[in-house]
Amino acid sequence: MTEPARLSTREAAERLGVKPETVYAYVSRGLLTSRRATGGRGSTFDAAEVDALARRNRRPASDAEPGTPPGAPGVGAIRTGITFIDKDRYYFRGVDATALARRYGYEEAAEWLWTGVLRPGVRFTAPRETLSAARRAVEALPAHSGPVDRLRVAAIAAAAADPLRFDLSPEAVLGSARALIPTLVDALPPAGGPDAEEPDAGDGALARRLWSRLSDRSPDDASLRVLDTALVLLIDHDLAASTLAVRVAASARAHPYAVVSAGLGTLEGPLHGAASGLAHHFLADVLQRGSAAPVVADQLRTGRRVPGLGHRLYPGEDPRAQELFRLLDGIPAAAPTLGAARDIVETTARHVPLHANVDLALAALSVSAGMPAEAGETVFAVARTAGWIAHALEEYEEHPLRMRPVGRYDGPKPPQPLPLPVPAAP
Repeated sequence: MTEPARLSTREAAERLGVKPETVYAYVSRGLLTSRRATGGRGSTFDAAEVDALARRNRRPASDAEPGTPPGAPGVGAIRTGITFIDKDRYYFRGVDATALARRYGYEEAAEWLWTGVLRPGVRFTAPRETLSAARRAVEALPAHSGPVDRLRVAAIAAAAADPLRFDLSPEAVLGSARALIPTLVDALPPAGGPDAEEPDAGDGALARRLWSRLSDRSPDDASLRVLDTALVLLIDHDLAASTLAVRVAASARAHPYAVVSAGLGTLEGPLHGAASGLAHHFLADVLQRGSAAPVVADQLRTGRRVPGLGHRLYPGEDPRAQELFRLLDGIPAAAPTLGAARDIVETTARHVPLHANVDLALAALSVSAGMPAEAGETVFAVARTAGWIAHALEEYEEHPLRMRPVGRYDGPKPPQPLPLPVPAAP
């Protein structure tokens, strides 16, 4: 058999469109492998590996930052086969996400996202030892801890209880995911307090068990359907900030529990997962005051935008909001809340052409169901966990440590003199 073609450093640099020193940087990051040339002078590179890296690094010029070396690894465009967003619709593995949510529940949609195989009626169950460890860890937190605090701690405890967590084979990762998601839900404290009656772990769909952690009211089938639909619709949304953090962690070959922890850490920012809580407070204020006009006016007077409106990826109404509002419209008890939400949109639309987004729809669900303001954030985090796992599975198949953009240094020009020590205060 003939040996595959080998390239010199100069030839590899030309194919990649970079400087020779950048080729060696790729080697140090594990993106390329090199071999000493015959005679010991210079390095050689496998042509097929170089061409594969060139294809991965190739992206539209409009995505590149000014001053970024051509072909340098970056995060401008990441290949994914999970979610496609197109104008006013979005798709999971090519299937309309809204249509999928109307037909199937969260666990079924998660399996579809992970494997491309639909398993009707599938249910996720937390292992007893894992759930026990997660509950003990969550119970040790202060009473004022938020939902993402509890979810992060539960994920860490679940990781510690799984000695096989470092196995990154697809089968092992899927096994961890099917155990982790119900552990996150069942480790949360019941909304009605420690003495409240709650569904047994593994009893029914995940949405029913999550409801008992969000509201002390008994849900009817229509309300559970809204929650389950929200979980499906929120399962993924392309490369949002938390998903990008997940891809970076998976690129470094972090195990799936650590990958989810990376997503939860990013999710806690007020511009991402916590946005529905702001919409909840705003919507509750409109209901209390009887009209959106004074509440919108107060919001704008303080220089803040109206929460729950507009989305950079949708020129019209967020399709996730459309579907959730449609389902809530069939629940009589939600009518006042829906009226307040429409009042917010109509009042704001007099001057700014903004539409409701999924945060306002989540707020309508949480307010009408008597849930706390952070309920939407909890729903978002639990739902998105399955999407993060899907992205981790994709990233594990890519070259490790590829998520390493090149920094553009703009500090003082070196070499600078050593800094002088600051005298100690008297």
